[in-house]
Amino acid sequence: MARYFLEVAYKGTRYSGFQVQENAVTIQSEVTNALSTIERCPVLLTGSSRTDAGVHALQNFFHFDSDGPLNPQLVYKMNALLPPDIVVRNLYPVRDTAHSRFDALHREYEYRIYRYKNPFLRETGFFYPYKLDLGKLREASRLVSGQTNFFAFAKTNTQVRNFTCTIYKSEWREEGEELVHEIVANRFLRGMVRLLTATMLKVGRGTLSMEGLEGSFVENPPKCSFSIPSTGLFLKRVVYPENFFGD
Repeated sequence: MARYFLEVAYKGTRYSGFQVQENAVTIQSEVTNALSTIERCPVLLTGSSRTDAGVHALQNFFHFDSDGPLNPQLVYKMNALLPPDIVVRNLYPVRDTAHSRFDALHREYEYRIYRYKNPFLRETGFFYPYKLDLGKLREASRLVSGQTNFFAFAKTNTQVRNFTCTIYKSEWREEGEELVHEIVANRFLRGMVRLLTATMLKVGRGTLSMEGLEGSFVENPPKCSFSIPSTGLFLKRVVYPENFFGD
């Protein structure tokens, strides 16, 4: 039995998230159907990062096992079958114990905001036409970088019991017409990036003080009650150990 990683990218606008769900179209269901059709047998895919409905990915991964040789034109054929908003970038043979989720060292996300009406950014950004203090946003991101307890920034219906995350990078930058929040961590809680970004936007707008933000990281903090749409969120990169793919 051989194991393979599939590298994919997608625009998540019309999907009900990443993971297979009953009576819903998802990224995993579309990729599974395409792969199973080509291989002429059911294929079980395991995903690296479960993005929510409407969230996009510049890079994400699945792994799967096969007991026979794969179609030599697998990537080409999958892309011919898949809808235009999902693409398979690469296929990697890996060791048989490799795991797309558990072997990832860290993940990188971006949240993209545009402040002037632009119909071409409507499905891949969040229209936020308010005055923002970039200095305060950057101060807020530095404060976030030093925290480890993100209980306040996990969805209330989560079954997760561990709210500890290590933030390797959190920063704001201007990119053309857009304002981008980039965040890198060893793990993310469900809804965490959108909740954090929403809170920092309140700081940048002057409706939340830095002291108020700090209060989100005390012992037993109140849950963050405001978020922002999924349209602006991108899973940018999933990072594995060096030479993981045999480079």
